[in-house]
Amino acid sequence: MHMTQLEYARRGLITEKMQIAAAAEGVSPEFIRDGIAAGNIVICHNIKHTNGTPLAVGAGLRTKVNANIGSSSDDTDMEKELEKARIAVKYGADAIMDLSTGGPVDEIRKAIIAETSACIGSVPLYQAALDAVRNKNKAIVDMTVDDIFAGIIKHAEDGVDFITVHCGVTRGTVERMKNEGRIMDVVSRGGAFTIEWMSYNNKENPLFEHFDKLLEITKEYDMTISLGDGFRPGCLADATDRAQIHELILLGELTQRAQEAGVQVMIEGPGHVPLNQIQTNIQLQKRLCHGAPFYVLGPLVTDIAPGYDHITCAIGGAIAAAAGADFLCYVTPSEHLCLPNVQDVRDGVIATRIAAHAADIAKGVKGAMAKDIAMAKCRKKLDWEGQFALAMDPDKAREYRANSPVSDHGACTMCGEFCAYKLMDDAMKR
Repeated sequence: MHMTQLEYARRGLITEKMQIAAAAEGVSPEFIRDGIAAGNIVICHNIKHTNGTPLAVGAGLRTKVNANIGSSSDDTDMEKELEKARIAVKYGADAIMDLSTGGPVDEIRKAIIAETSACIGSVPLYQAALDAVRNKNKAIVDMTVDDIFAGIIKHAEDGVDFITVHCGVTRGTVERMKNEGRIMDVVSRGGAFTIEWMSYNNKENPLFEHFDKLLEITKEYDMTISLGDGFRPGCLADATDRAQIHELILLGELTQRAQEAGVQVMIEGPGHVPLNQIQTNIQLQKRLCHGAPFYVLGPLVTDIAPGYDHITCAIGGAIAAAAGADFLCYVTPSEHLCLPNVQDVRDGVIATRIAAHAADIAKGVKGAMAKDIAMAKCRKKLDWEGQFALAMDPDKAREYRANSPVSDHGACTMCGEFCAYKLMDDAMKR
């Protein structure tokens, strides 16, 4: 059996994937190798993803951005999901998670993988549930352990680079949630599937009980395990409660087991968190999970902005990443309302990229501040083409500029001939 990136790193060896990741990050291959060996960097790349580019996530690296796409039972258009994938990559997403739960899910996943070289993630439990219902006329609660692992193997064979698995959703954690009380209980689909299965069958979570089997599968493909937060808070009032923290403690223990087996791990985090609790959440994860890369959804910092949740996500994401989160999952304006369209995907990616970049400046990530300095110099010179080239969304910047034509003074229509740049340029020449 081949060695995983973690096993290579622990032997002091530098692989081609480490070299590719180092070049993309502007760091040395030794830095990547040592981070992987320590467990605070992962390289997401399934050996079956032959057209994929290895993606490094973790400490000292640029904060990465993920875009969720995927069909639902109410919207099964595969071409629409492929266009979302194209737009997500065009506007700077580092990874795409296919969360399809309706229509030709196998074909959608394979097409997305073939469409782009971006890192691909998924939640195989959705596949297992759909296959059980469609192919075996079973209810979700009638899935067998073999059904669940068959879904994981199918995604591994297709080349998925990282999988979300809700191994910390246990009967003990459910009891803690019930005893403390929550407004929104569980908002994770994978978490809800698992709790429903455990309740009906009066058994422990198979992914927790058979964790070693999960490790055997993921190790074979060198897939990264993303330990999902089934008890992530779905509203501010549920944040940082005992269910969330108990699950996080379990994920820390599972992280150690995975790394000892040579499997790379990252941890998923909340959800909806008040501003004043975000840093605490990051510190808890880093401490309890031994510095494993942290992948957060948002977090959203208020519950009352439907239609604008890409903004609430960006606010929380900037604070989380500045505090040490390594990977931000975007939220689109349609969050909590409907399946996102192509424009929602674009807006969500850009908003989360802004958050990630702002955090990288705060963290001192190599090269982050240089881009802002370059933009400042272009603005000083009224170099519009230079500004467009540096913009996160050049198309939108050009569109605004074109929609408000200027006279021959060369500035923009905000200040016109009284542009401070022009006035200062004249003043400094005297």
